[in-house]
Amino acid sequence: MAVPKRKKSKMRKNQRKGHIKAEVAQVQACPSCGASQQAHRVCPSCGMYRGRKVLTVSE
Repeated sequence: MAVPKRKKSKMRKNQRKGHIKAEVAQVQACPSCGASQQAHRVCPSCGMYRGRKVLTVSE
């Protein structure tokens, strides 16, 4: 079994893991009401998706 000859330094470890991070959700304006919503999801304020009413929202 392979065993490392020397310990990996913290800097080298952190450089390797530097690209692993949470992604920011893509937000766009709803075409029907103008509120902000996530892409490819039902608008939480008006309930529209791709020009159709798919969710009844109580206000």
